[in-house]
Parts: sequence; structure tokens; C-alpha cells
Amino acid sequence: MIKLGLVGEGIAKSQSPDLHERLGDSLDLPVRYDLVDSLGIEDFDFPNAIQRLRAEGYRGTNVTFPFKEKAAQLADIRGEGVRRVGTANTLLFDSDGLRAENTDYTGFISAYRHSFGDQPAGDVLLIGAGGVGRAVACALGELAVSCVHILERDNVRAENLSRDLNAMGITAERITPEQAQQMLPHWQGVVNCSPIGHINHPGCPIDTTGLGTQHWVFDAVYIPAHTELLNAAHQAGARTLSGVDLFVFQGVDAFRFFTADRINPEQILPHVMPLRTHYIEQLVSLSASRTA
Repeated sequence: MIKLGLVGEGIAKSQSPDLHERLGDSLDLPVRYDLVDSLGIEDFDFPNAIQRLRAEGYRGTNVTFPFKEKAAQLADIRGEGVRRVGTANTLLFDSDGLRAENTDYTGFISAYRHSFGDQPAGDVLLIGAGGVGRAVACALGELAVSCVHILERDNVRAENLSRDLNAMGITAERITPEQAQQMLPHWQGVVNCSPIGHINHPGCPIDTTGLGTQHWVFDAVYIPAHTELLNAAHQAGARTLSGVDLFVFQGVDAFRFFTADRINPEQILPHVMPLRTHYIEQLVSLSASRTA
């Protein structure tokens, strides 16, 4: 039995336990995945919670809002994604110490390459420069991005991300909505990492009239799985990547880290697409029932 966890606030409805236990069942590897929810706990002690999991024999834990920065700071060893992005969503209790990884970063790379192969990302419009936007932007640096054009209402956040990306050698600039609309037909990628399109924030984050067959489009929103942006991209003949893909691939990458000492990573590969199909069906059905 491999014991895993998730530490975060308000995580009672997380799909992560199902993903990891389902994947474990597929590989004949018993997994127990527990939630450590800080919601309603005054002065929640994050380092103590992590230490307790380690003392109780857990292999590792995922980490979500609002502890991703603390997770990165707490670690003894930081993977490339953590060093680039500055946050961690996966902690592993290794013999050498506490190791931190960012599978939003690695998961986006995996999802992109699975769908688009070695196709260069090209010029990419990035909508939203928050935590997921930052992870995806850094990942684009591994996918032959030409320039990340940042569309973000928070000027400070946009400027900080642009500065950090350029410092990493990833060309980036902040743009206005007018510039985005004008230049969109000449760019190759569109990435939505804002909440616009979520069932609680309906709508489309950009004017989609400039979308065409030359584009690839990713939406981090996955409830609903088919957002207005992805629907418009599909109608325009663009290739698409759903937020479900990021959820699945970041989870699969975390599972790879958790089980690296037990199974060959290649054994996981045949189970990725059935897992993706399951969650697309589940989340599409879930979004439909909520709007009925």
C-alpha cells in the first residue's frame, strides 16, 4: 500500500483521490489517498502537517492553494519546475530530504507533447498571469515558444511575469486587449489561464474572430470541459487542448514521481488515455447537470 495525500484549503470535492487511486488500481498498486483540509482550522501549521504525513509513512503529498509557495520554501531539493515557477504542488519524502516538484509545469509539457508532438509553440497569447499562468508560461519555454504575449488586467502581475520570463531567456511582453485582437491571426497559440469560462465565471476571455486553422488553443478551465473558447476554436478549425488534459497529466506526472521506486514509468503510459476519457466524460456530465 502506498499512502499519498493532498494538503490544501477547501479540498473536500477534489478529484485527486479518485485519480490516484484509480490509476493505482489499473496498475495493481494499492493506493490510499487522503485529504488534509485546512478549511476552518485556525492557525493551521503547514510544516507540521507535512512532517506528520512523513512520520506516518506517506510516500508524498500533493499541495494546493494556499500552500504552494510554502511547499517550495520548505523543500530540501527543488525540481526544475519549482526552480523556474517558484511554487510546488508535489512533495516527496525521499531519503535525501523533502523534494518538491511542480507538475502543473511538467503536466502541461506532457499534455502538449502528447497532443501536438514536437510542434513549436510559436507566438503564444497568454491570458492570465496567476499561479497556473506562471507555470504554463514557464513550460512554454520548453516547447520552443517564440514569444509569450501576456494579457493580464493586473499590471503588476503582468510586469512581474514578463520580467521573470525574460530573465529565464523566454521572450515575453505585456500587451493590451486591442493589441491581442489585432495580432491574434498572426500568432500560433492561445492559452487561457484566467477563470473566465468557468461555470462560475461564464464567458469567453477574448474576441475569437481571429482564430483559425493555424492556431492551437488551450483552456485551463475544465468545468465545463468544453468552454466557450474551446468551442470557438473547434468551430474555427483550430487544434485544442482541454483543461481536463492538464488535470490528468499533472496528476499522472505526480503519480510517476510518487511511484518511481516501484514501477517503470512506461507502464503508466497505456492508462493515460482511458483516464483522460473517463474525466472528460465525468466533467462534461457534471457541468451539464449543474446547468440543467
